[in-house]
Amino acid sequence: MYTGVSTASLFLREMNEDALSVLDGLGVRSTEVFLTTLSEYTEEFARLLLSRRGSLKINSVHLLNTQFEPQLFGAHPRAKRDAFEILGGAMRSAHIFGAERYTFHGITRLKKNSVPSDFGKLGASLNEISAACAAHSVRLCLENVHWAMYNEPGIFSPLKARCPGLLGVLDVKQARLSGYPYPMYIKDMEGAISHVHLSDVTETGSICLPGRGIFDFEECLRRLKDAGFDGAALIEVYAGDYGEYAELKRSCDYLDEIIYKIG
Repeated sequence: MYTGVSTASLFLREMNEDALSVLDGLGVRSTEVFLTTLSEYTEEFARLLLSRRGSLKINSVHLLNTQFEPQLFGAHPRAKRDAFEILGGAMRSAHIFGAERYTFHGITRLKKNSVPSDFGKLGASLNEISAACAAHSVRLCLENVHWAMYNEPGIFSPLKARCPGLLGVLDVKQARLSGYPYPMYIKDMEGAISHVHLSDVTETGSICLPGRGIFDFEECLRRLKDAGFDGAALIEVYAGDYGEYAELKRSCDYLDEIIYKIG
């Protein structure tokens, strides 16, 4: 298990390429690159990120869900074709800058019953999406998100049964917002957790960096270890949830001490 920081934590503070330089300069070990617009899904931009990566391990790539991910499941042939073309370009780019995993939200729950309850159909779509990612040596990783496809425990395991290549991403903040305890998501994804997104929370419910709030990270990391997890524990907060950049590294150090303690 090792720590890192998502570039989403620097959103609107730094452009992605500069965020990599900041994190590398801080001595952060790994990152998830949160690409935010179509012009960042290109091979040219991927080469720019590669040149700015330094010694950072780029664990995963995250894309802006609403731009095309729901259409990957759609019935309209042109919309679906265009969505897969965008996906293919983004995955080619991810392969260039070294991301082996894709943090995926899938269908958004913007309307009542907007996500089909048919696990068979969803599994078939995920197999198609997973194959498109695998063509560029990237693994598809479904994240629990309270407003998206995986919004409650019990969804991942039947999808995994129908799409064996699927991996999971635990986000503790999203688990809290969903109203379900995060251990239920760990149990649902047990044995298939690719990486995790970590943040802390204050007594008043505000998001903050790990080590600044009341969340029990030792318990969380022990539960993850017991579930077979040994990947990237990535800090993902909002840009206004901390002050100077050095706080990000101190938060990584805090988590590193816990990881060392639990062995």
